[in-house]
Amino acid sequence: MLPRIKDYLTRHQGEETTPLLVADNDRKETLEVPLAAVALLARILAHMAAGRGVSVIPVHAELTTQQAADMLNVSRPFLISLLDAGEIDYHTVGSHRRVRAESLLDYRRRDDERRRMAADELSTLSRDLGRVAKGSW
Repeated sequence: MLPRIKDYLTRHQGEETTPLLVADNDRKETLEVPLAAVALLARILAHMAAGRGVSVIPVHAELTTQQAADMLNVSRPFLISLLDAGEIDYHTVGSHRRVRAESLLDYRRRDDERRRMAADELSTLSRDLGRVAKGSW
């Protein structure tokens, strides 16, 4: 099913909505849904097919430090160090820190980009060192 959904999304890029057939026992009904919802469904199905759990969290949701640490798959003390360093925005409610899911996702995107850049640099260095070792420089 997932390949069919991906193919559908590719063929309908740029469209805002799409009809969705909902079948329940003997009833069938067509609903108009945002294409982004179908793309999200495809991502959820891909994670489920890989045996990974899925949680849907609104971007405006406020998370405890433990929930935020769990989302990043890091320890709570490490997350606190990221908060204290200003890497992730947060605010306090009484004496407790709260992290907006949006801030957490922004951090994850920035961190992923830093990792990609570092991997690209290592790949370039490795390729250049290979040339030096072969004497082709």
